[in-house]
Amino acid sequence: MTEEQTDMAPEPETDEDDAYALDPRTIAAILYAVDVQDREKLVELMEPLHAADIADMLEQMNAFDRMRLIKLYDKEFDGEILTELEDGIREEVIGILNPEVLAEAVRELDSDDVVDLLEDLEDPQKEAILEVLEDSDRVAVQQSLTYPEYSAGRLMQREVVMAPEHWNVGEAIDYMRATEDLPDQFYHIILVDPRLRPVGKVALGKLMSSRREVLLSSITDESFHIIPVTRYEGDVAYAFNQYHLISAPVVDETERLVGVITIDDAMAVLDEEAEEDILRLAGVGEESSLSDTVLQTTRQRFPWLAVNLATAILASLVIAQFEGAIAQVTALAVLMPIVASMGGNAGTQSLTVAVRALATRDLTGSNAFRVIRREAMVGLVNGGAFAVIMGIVGILWFGSPDLGYVIAIAMVINLVSAALAGIGIPILLERFGIDPALASGTFVTTVTDVVGFFAFLGLASVVLL
Repeated sequence: MTEEQTDMAPEPETDEDDAYALDPRTIAAILYAVDVQDREKLVELMEPLHAADIADMLEQMNAFDRMRLIKLYDKEFDGEILTELEDGIREEVIGILNPEVLAEAVRELDSDDVVDLLEDLEDPQKEAILEVLEDSDRVAVQQSLTYPEYSAGRLMQREVVMAPEHWNVGEAIDYMRATEDLPDQFYHIILVDPRLRPVGKVALGKLMSSRREVLLSSITDESFHIIPVTRYEGDVAYAFNQYHLISAPVVDETERLVGVITIDDAMAVLDEEAEEDILRLAGVGEESSLSDTVLQTTRQRFPWLAVNLATAILASLVIAQFEGAIAQVTALAVLMPIVASMGGNAGTQSLTVAVRALATRDLTGSNAFRVIRREAMVGLVNGGAFAVIMGIVGILWFGSPDLGYVIAIAMVINLVSAALAGIGIPILLERFGIDPALASGTFVTTVTDVVGFFAFLGLASVVLL
């Protein structure tokens, strides 16, 4: 490349934060087309957009603009957009869509997407969607809805490409070419015995690279996992992540093939569980979203704020026991927030690591003691380091070596207890079958506040008075 060509070459984008964000100019143009009711321009602008991007845009709009856009877009509305929308917005959009448009959009979806669509809808909307499906699709979806919520039966798609175990490559290829209703996306052919029990799977890449006379049974994947239809979806997602699966057959109680789960659905479950853990740790409700109303958001957050108030009162009762010491040594009131804050942050660090490790099953009974010991040592080292810092601060700020010793020792005690609480409480809750992400934060905060105040004020009462 010449120097002139180098100068003319476009510079690579450096703003990675906005790499996949919708262009604000595109959004503005779409809203303008809606304002002037220019349907032709709206369709032209929306056509290049991915369904996920359209869903994001709809979620970010206010309800009035969203309604106008959907009505103007009308029959161009794609079913994939519905699968990408948040539950609350999805119900609103379904209520706005013309029944004929909704029917056509739903018919385009795979059975697992239809099941996901119906799960959270009210009965009238659910019945309306079921009525527009073809008889075979309706039966398949209704059957999936009979399986337990959050099970593999709800997650799987009923469209499966299967072949008898005695077929060769040529027979499989001819079959797929002659079949008109193959799934839009699939990764394996499932081999079954005469009783429709899965015995192996053949990757499409291996199929296409083999000669026609090669038996399918001779080119099956080494990694073959069968998933029971009642298996919890979180366990399914873990298996996909753990064993690097692309797809896996699902069987009923008689071990007959009833569906298949693909990696996109499994990864969606992992993403949802990670999001739920974050929301639970913050005490804002596992189903919180930006589209919730003020009343919905208040109802989700109020109970946890009430629990936090109760634990704060408990910490205040500890402080009240040392009211006399605080009155005589006012420096204690100045330094108390530091002790509590350091303990709270240290506890949150350990807690976050523990909850995530439990969710990914990296923290188990076999390594729990080692992890607890490590966190205790981290708390001790950090406590010692900050003890030196706060000891010096206490001496220089208040001119009292004894006060420096007190806050230094209290810092060590609180950081060690915070580390132990942050790792130990989630493990204990897990043992009792309680979701660690849901309740750990409250208990850890209580422990760090109570221990921190008691250690600091108790030592101060003994040493300084």
